[in-house]
Amino acid sequence: MADKAQARGQAGRLLEQFLKAGAVEVTPDILQPAEALLDLYGEDIRARAYVTADPLRGEMMLRPDFTVPVVQEHMANGAEPARYAYAGEVFRRQDHRGAARAHEYFQAGFEIFDRADPEAADAEVFALFAGLLAKLTLSATIGDMGLLRAAVDGLDTLPERKAALARHIWRPKRFQHLLARYSGQVEVPKARADLLTGQRSGAPWIGLRSREEMEARIATLAADAAAAPIPTDAVAAMGKLAELRCAADQAPAALRALGIEAIEPAIARLEKRLDALATRGIDLAAITFDASHGRSTMEYYDGFVFTFTAADPALPPVASGGRYDALTRQLGQGREIPAVGGVIRAGLMADLEAQA
Repeated sequence: MADKAQARGQAGRLLEQFLKAGAVEVTPDILQPAEALLDLYGEDIRARAYVTADPLRGEMMLRPDFTVPVVQEHMANGAEPARYAYAGEVFRRQDHRGAARAHEYFQAGFEIFDRADPEAADAEVFALFAGLLAKLTLSATIGDMGLLRAAVDGLDTLPERKAALARHIWRPKRFQHLLARYSGQVEVPKARADLLTGQRSGAPWIGLRSREEMEARIATLAADAAAAPIPTDAVAAMGKLAELRCAADQAPAALRALGIEAIEPAIARLEKRLDALATRGIDLAAITFDASHGRSTMEYYDGFVFTFTAADPALPPVASGGRYDALTRQLGQGREIPAVGGVIRAGLMADLEAQA
């Protein structure tokens, strides 16, 4: 296994290549304010990050990734278009399932902020990474989080239901449970049914929420209970979309065969991206397309996603990345710009090169 010096050296070499590709180096602080990350992900981020408290700066986190601070810096001071590169350590807590994975490791990354042609920028990042990793025997997988998001938005149901489903796209089990409930395949929990029929009308009003907030919540639940179920054929089509996996060059036809009209704009963007990849010499038949790819990564990816993985399933991805347009909108204080990027695990890359 590569030691820290070897991993740092590999990260430095990758940084040099990113700078040659036109990027400007950025060096975000290792200690980051927790507020922005908590606003983005809620309390879930605590399970993945090392959190500490500073008497003057408040709650802080050891840098769990580079993307958020890079976006913050660009939205505050960056020119357009822009390309950034970085190399350094990130810190991720692991649960018992990932206990063998590193808690502290070196990343090198490359990010593009450009309004002109998002699909061409996607292809630029992917092709750059493919070239840097070409000597290794890796499998490349791509996806597009925009497909599931578009399918949810196209459902014939309440806006509140769509919002709940969109919120849980990155939590597949919860997402599937909501779909089953909204389509009438799961009974309404007894406690909720009792609440809506007034059988618990004598319960005291307790807790931090006001009576008005609770009444508004009850009204929302009542509207949900009265809404028509999502048609089973729409649920089935959503399931087939989530399970779709094929060679990248076959993806547009396979997606259209599902008959989900709402995803047609996303398919058109996928076709444009695939054309841009082919123009850069990428063999589309050798890449796997997975419509659910990216559902277990950071929640800020909202479009194109990719990974390069080794044959050993116990290893984390050697490289990963994707598009995060919505993140720039959230951190831009009214401004936004299309953005895409990716990272390479420098130590893991060094290990695999030593074995090659």
